[in-house]
Amino acid sequence: MSLYGAIMTGISGLNAQSQALSVTSANIANVNTIGYKDGENQFATLVTGQPGPGDIAGAGVIAITGQNVAQQGLLQTTTTSTNLGLSGNGMFIVDQQPGDTSNLYYTRAGDFTPDANGNLVNSSGFYLMGWQLDANGNIPADRSDLTNINLSNLDGKAEATTNITLAANLQSSTPANSYSPPDPSNTTATPSTAMPDFQRTINVYDSQGGSQPVTVSYYKGTQPNTWNYEISYQGAPGNLDSNRSAVLSAGTVTFDSNGNMTSVASSYPAASSPTTGTISFTIPFTGGGTGLSDQTINLNMGTPNSSTGLSQFDSASTLTSSNVDGALFGSLSSVSVDKDGYVVANFSNGLSQKVYKVPVATFDNPDGLSAISGNAYSASVDSGTPVVQEANTGGAGQIQSDSLETSTVDLATEFTNLITTQRAYSASARIVTTADQMLQSLEQLQ
Repeated sequence: MSLYGAIMTGISGLNAQSQALSVTSANIANVNTIGYKDGENQFATLVTGQPGPGDIAGAGVIAITGQNVAQQGLLQTTTTSTNLGLSGNGMFIVDQQPGDTSNLYYTRAGDFTPDANGNLVNSSGFYLMGWQLDANGNIPADRSDLTNINLSNLDGKAEATTNITLAANLQSSTPANSYSPPDPSNTTATPSTAMPDFQRTINVYDSQGGSQPVTVSYYKGTQPNTWNYEISYQGAPGNLDSNRSAVLSAGTVTFDSNGNMTSVASSYPAASSPTTGTISFTIPFTGGGTGLSDQTINLNMGTPNSSTGLSQFDSASTLTSSNVDGALFGSLSSVSVDKDGYVVANFSNGLSQKVYKVPVATFDNPDGLSAISGNAYSASVDSGTPVVQEANTGGAGQIQSDSLETSTVDLATEFTNLITTQRAYSASARIVTTADQMLQSLEQLQ
């Protein structure tokens, strides 16, 4: 190796160690950056000449740097429900402008919070993308149909009642009642004027979140172990279609000699076979003053030939329990994200609704992604094409709500690298100065 070759080798060392210092500096600067993946230095020989066997003449050095994108960082708990961390493979899909899906980027920085317009955005200005669910909670068939996750339209939610479960005892020694069931041909029947032997009003919920009173009345029948029932609407008459009956259903309930209910059969507005303990009735809102559509509700009075639901024992008639599904209107109280990536809206009335699902993009070679400003990445030839899939499936990681992935930088390692890099840089500089002194000595030869 010539003296000039030695100088070039020293210069290559200076360049390589300068680049290594740059990587180490970036790591230290980003020790607290959410989701940051530490850079790594690798060194390789750089041959600048044509050495012979066993000759290392002209052997310099080159620094090869990259980020350990696939490395898992520790997940740290936060108090913000829209902060997201990934445990396992994959990246969150983001864009830089809401509504613009032409340029998608990928990040592990999940410090998402709603902006003034309700879009989930992280501190670097990247907007979280997801699948908007349909009314049945299904994601789009086209997995590339992504949209910005926006929470501004989650104003509130109500749920109409579809099922009532009732348990009560009807006193067996009650005298027979003079109740007469309504004529099935009378479409505008009014509730019976006979005094019921037992009666309870149950509030059900309509589709707009309002409360509607429905009364269930029982009358002791003239036949042994038989009771008549009548269900009627007790709200304002103008709420119903004037051409429809305020009596919603009427029929009979039978019991065995042990006091267990054996059947419930409807006789109004249409007859039904007494095969179960459940009957259906419809509140005729259509055409009334509420703007509601007809609402059909199932009333479960128990399982035939069992001790659940209605019973007939010689003790005071009483309601044991009742359960009504549905809910009054409730405002949005919180938003959470489950491990499968579902964005769930929680309401003050106890209801919840899945509104979006956060996808996860995986790559064949995540370390080959191209880094951009804001701790995000773009796909490259080296990384391969992203595969967009649901969290916790197909090798994609699990999403952790109320969590953030911390930087993978280890300060102890980086400070050690600083020392070794500084020493190596000084040594390379000494090569240059030593070769220069030798050249000066050569020039002084007479």
